[in-house]
Amino acid sequence: MNYTRMVIEKEAPEEYGYDRIRYNLSESSIADQKLSDIGLSLPDLTLFYGEHRGDKDLRALIAAQDEGLSPDDVLVTAGAAGALFIISTALLSERDHLVVVRPNYATNIETPKAIGCAISYVDLNFDAGFAIDVGRVAAQMRPDTRLISVTCPHNPTGTMMSQADLDALVGLAESRNCHLLVDETYRDLSYGRRLPSAASLSARAISVSSLSKAFGIPGIRIGWLVTRDTELQEKFLAAKEQIGICGSVIDEAIARNMLQRRDDFLAALLPQMAKRRDIVQAWIDREPLVDWVRPQGGVVGFPRLNVDAGFDLDRFYVNLLENHGTYVGPGHWFDMPKRFFRIGFGWPQEAELRGGLEAISAALRQ
Repeated sequence: MNYTRMVIEKEAPEEYGYDRIRYNLSESSIADQKLSDIGLSLPDLTLFYGEHRGDKDLRALIAAQDEGLSPDDVLVTAGAAGALFIISTALLSERDHLVVVRPNYATNIETPKAIGCAISYVDLNFDAGFAIDVGRVAAQMRPDTRLISVTCPHNPTGTMMSQADLDALVGLAESRNCHLLVDETYRDLSYGRRLPSAASLSARAISVSSLSKAFGIPGIRIGWLVTRDTELQEKFLAAKEQIGICGSVIDEAIARNMLQRRDDFLAALLPQMAKRRDIVQAWIDREPLVDWVRPQGGVVGFPRLNVDAGFDLDRFYVNLLENHGTYVGPGHWFDMPKRFFRIGFGWPQEAELRGGLEAISAALRQ
């Protein structure tokens, strides 16, 4: 493994220093929750080695979200990042090929790079609404393709594929004898119809999610992967056991209690996040130098700056942060041009969101 630090992590706000940022629009989740915010307290737990697959009641709660899944199809991991690492290292080698729909969450690209496998990219296009083209994915397939990697709702654009496109990707994986990885971290933050978990549709599909983005508790490091392929599930379990044996019983207890309250939590949250999305939309409607594809899920969007070729993008980002105290995720975090940037509208308070948006407008005109 040839490890290098990911740019998105080197430039993360916690690395830069939260105290240096006034308007943090770079975060990709809802606001961080305290135990008291969500009405939870820690029970008097015995701190033993937990079940290697994860707490059985927690796995049952995850599996119950989709028809056709059982607790045995679920492996609890150290966040979605842990799940993605396990999948890449278990399925890919330097002799294999991966197709990635880009932009994508950095781990879905950087871990395969560290492994040394061949990678083909299918780049999404702003002018096409960042819509996935299954035909272009199929055109990149090779005899040694082991994995197709997508996110839905998409990170960082917040767009959604259709049920027909999801079905077509599943069919492609089945017909080419490879696996489809769908990073579904934002699925609970769908503003319209919520797509089924890909893993519920086929044994060739692997779903990944976590409690970090939609539930605001990234500090407990709970994610999961789901596959109905029993042989593959055993391989993933072997990887988890060699990395860390099992998860934290404290983290899993909090996660179990959170998912028991899932429906009520999301029912209160989704209207708030839809309002935040509308705030960004209203700003874009009156800001001629910025446009976006309206997100259909998640709490992030990926606006484009409508500036000419002579516009100094590096100076803009420095000015935005140093003189306006506003932090966004520039396009290079996602191997995209710097005229794109990720904006998170779920993490800041409403007043901070509005202040940050106005700061972007001010910095553009300087």
